[in-house]
Amino acid sequence: MQLRDFKNTSFGKVFLAGAGPGDVELITVKLSNVLKMAEVIITDRLVNPAIIETYARPDAKVLFAGKQGFADASTSMADINKLITEFALLGKVVLRLKGGDVAFFSNVLAELENLVRHGIDFEIIPGITAASGASAYAGIPLTAQGYSQGVQFISYNPKSFFSNERWQQLAVSNDTLVFYMAASILPEIVSHFLSRGRNPSSPLAIVEQATTPSQRVFITTLAEFKSEFSEMIFNTPSIIILGEVVRLHSCFNWFNGSKSVSVFKQLL
Repeated sequence: MQLRDFKNTSFGKVFLAGAGPGDVELITVKLSNVLKMAEVIITDRLVNPAIIETYARPDAKVLFAGKQGFADASTSMADINKLITEFALLGKVVLRLKGGDVAFFSNVLAELENLVRHGIDFEIIPGITAASGASAYAGIPLTAQGYSQGVQFISYNPKSFFSNERWQQLAVSNDTLVFYMAASILPEIVSHFLSRGRNPSSPLAIVEQATTPSQRVFITTLAEFKSEFSEMIFNTPSIIILGEVVRLHSCFNWFNGSKSVSVFKQLL
C-alpha cells in the first residue's frame, strides 16, 4: 500500500499514540502536547485514565474503545475505525490512544489502512512498550552481558497456537523471552517449556500492573512455578519474562522496595 500525499485541510487529523505502560510520567513530550490539543480521544482499556485527566484539554470528548480478555463484548476493530473516520471527516483532531507502544501487538495496521483509504492525515507517536516498563521497574535488564544478548517479544493468548517446532525453538533459545497477554495461561506455557527440555531452573518473572503503585513482581523457576503460583490468578496487565536476566531482579529491585509488594525467592 502506497501512502498518498494527503494535505487535505478539509479533514481533521489523526494521531496514533502509545501512552506507555501506566506511570503518568512515562509518556513522551509529543504526546503530552497532542493531548492538550486533541478534540476527540479514543482510548484503550490499558491506558491509565490519570494520563487523560492530567494532560488532556478539559473539553475533549473521551471515548472508551478497548478490548479485554478476548471477550465478545469488546469494541470491534470495525467500530473503532468508524469512530476515528467519522470524527476526522468532521474536521476534528483525533487522538487514538493505546497502552504501551502504538504498534506492539495492536491492530495499528488496520487503523493505518483505514486512514489511507479515506485520505486522512495522520501521525504515529511511539510509546514505552509494556516489556520495557515492566523490566525496568522490576530491575530486570532485558539484555545483559553474560546473561542474554537478545530478546524476543511474544504475543500468546488463549486463542494462540504455536507449532511443536516453534515451542522447541523457544525452549532452546538463549534469548530473554517476554510474553504479552499470557498470564491466564502461564501454566500451559510452563508445561510446554518443561516438556521440551528447557532447564527446570530457568528463572521466570511475572510483573503485574507494571510501573503503577499496584505493581507486584513474582519470581520463581519453571520447576517451582506449579507449587508456588499455578493456582494464582494474576492481575492484568501482566508481563512474563523468562531467562537468565531474571536473576538480576534481587540485585536491582529499585521500585518494589518502596512502592509495591515483591514476592520472590532468592535465585542463585
